[in-house]
Amino acid sequence: MSMVLVLAACGPDRESSDDSESNDTEDTEESENSEETSDDSGEESSDGISAEKPEKLVVWADEEKSVGIEDAIAAFEEEHGIEIEVSELEMATKQKEQLRLDGPAGTGPDVLTLPHDQIGQMAKEGLVDPISVDDETLGIYTDSSVQAVTFEGETYGIPKATETPVLIYNKEHMEEAPESMEELYEMSQEFNGDGKYAFLALFDNYYFAHSILAGYGGYVFEENDGTMDPMSLGLNTEGAIEGGEYIQKWYEEGLFPEGIIGESGGSTKTGLMEDGQVAATMDGPWAVQGLRDAGIDYGAAPMPKLPNGEYPQTFVGVKSWNVSGYSENKEWATEFIKFIANKENSKARFEAVGEIPPVQSLIEDPVIADDPVSKAVAIQSERGVPMPNIPEMGHVWEPMAGALQLIATGEQTPEEALNEAVDTIKTNIETNQ
Repeated sequence: MSMVLVLAACGPDRESSDDSESNDTEDTEESENSEETSDDSGEESSDGISAEKPEKLVVWADEEKSVGIEDAIAAFEEEHGIEIEVSELEMATKQKEQLRLDGPAGTGPDVLTLPHDQIGQMAKEGLVDPISVDDETLGIYTDSSVQAVTFEGETYGIPKATETPVLIYNKEHMEEAPESMEELYEMSQEFNGDGKYAFLALFDNYYFAHSILAGYGGYVFEENDGTMDPMSLGLNTEGAIEGGEYIQKWYEEGLFPEGIIGESGGSTKTGLMEDGQVAATMDGPWAVQGLRDAGIDYGAAPMPKLPNGEYPQTFVGVKSWNVSGYSENKEWATEFIKFIANKENSKARFEAVGEIPPVQSLIEDPVIADDPVSKAVAIQSERGVPMPNIPEMGHVWEPMAGALQLIATGEQTPEEALNEAVDTIKTNIETNQ
């Protein structure tokens, strides 16, 4: 009986020990399996990204521009072991249209590139997603470029390139750029004649005229805590009207040719400049190749100061790298665009394709500082304002073009024309948006 009692007393202890050993073994196996799963999925990868590492990321680049990121892609692939598949699609319309088809079908990109003024509409459609980036990452870019990729308080891309109109001048007629618009005005009164003009600008085109209206205090939409109010417009404020009066003065006094108004105005202005008949023009970096081909010895500078002492606030266009709303690899797509748009890779891209990166520290880098057009664009971009990226901006262009043409032809006063334009814009927004 003593032996039976001893054995009975030992039983539970042995079973508990066996269970404990079994549980320890199971815990160890589960831990090992968990570690293996973590390694395979990338949840605790050395890259610091919690998402599973994909085998491939699909990238849509702009036409004839992917050459600028080839080295960056190779470096990213080597570092992370992810294949980058690049296709070139026209940026302004094709990528947006194609994403609407390919995204839902699961054949779209992880990364695409957009003009920033499309971000608001595409965000509302779910075509692009906000990205998670820290202040240190965004801190290398100009404030205007970061503002351009921000919609409703969230960041929707990484700035890639910037462009804005500047003053481009013919060194045969103008040794150096003037400091003020009044100098251009006075020169026009003396220089103009025999088909020659001291200064030309498409001030009946709102893209260019905004610089004058805003320089006097006008604005498109009022901003509240970083969000634009589409029903609070500043295009007929006292300052905007004063800017309209300054624009009208150039036309009233015959300082611009009649053919520069309307749809053919751009080609008229370009032709005169390339023929050597113009001392200076307000234009963008896209005009440079034509001047080179025409043999014009040109220079460039930021826009001169207005009579009120303020700089013209040109519209700034920003191209950005964005993450598709349909991507299943959003964290890795974000990591990729951060990498290809960093300072080093932005500089290499500029050298390859000539598009100016909005990286603050590169403005004084010799690669940009020694190129007059690039430096002028970089400086003017800091003085300008991004085109509004909310969908309601689409209702602004046509009414403002009509108002500016009425101002240019003298058919209406700036106050009358701008008041009518604002009424039309508000009505269109209320009706369609």
